[in-house]
Amino acid sequence: MATRAGQLVLCLRNRGYEASLERRKLYQVIPDRDAAKHGQLRVIDESGEDYLYPESFFAFVKLPPTIRRRVLAAA
Repeated sequence: MATRAGQLVLCLRNRGYEASLERRKLYQVIPDRDAAKHGQLRVIDESGEDYLYPESFFAFVKLPPTIRRRVLAAA
């Protein structure tokens, strides 16, 4: 469950959301406790907006702080 701003996930599946999510791409998670209770993540997708997706579509990734800052700055 994502509880911190700036949490990153790797997209593993995108079936049904091919236009919104790219497999093997990192996405930023917006904390949403209600969504997490239902097995969903609020993710900033390809539209640049945040939407809910199944948590099973993603894997949480932990990057070294320097790399994490660079990834988030590039978004």
